[in-house]
Amino acid sequence: MARVVVAVMPKPEILDPQGKAVLGALPRLGFSGVSDVRQGKRFELEFDGEVTPDVLAEVERMAETLLSNPVIENYAVTVEQ
Repeated sequence: MARVVVAVMPKPEILDPQGKAVLGALPRLGFSGVSDVRQGKRFELEFDGEVTPDVLAEVERMAETLLSNPVIENYAVTVEQ
């Protein structure tokens, strides 16, 4: 079984209030040295058999039409074994 991961993150120019909330909480919890936090989403899609170029193309279409909002988010598709 193969796993394809789609990582979705807000574009750099888009405000990320959840990331800012985490950034503000870290020092209160005793963590230091973090200068910025961006929060995103991770989708893990499992496939029976081999991940072919056709399967990756289909995942790209999924990412563009359902898993992300291309106006405000970027995504990356990777294969995990």
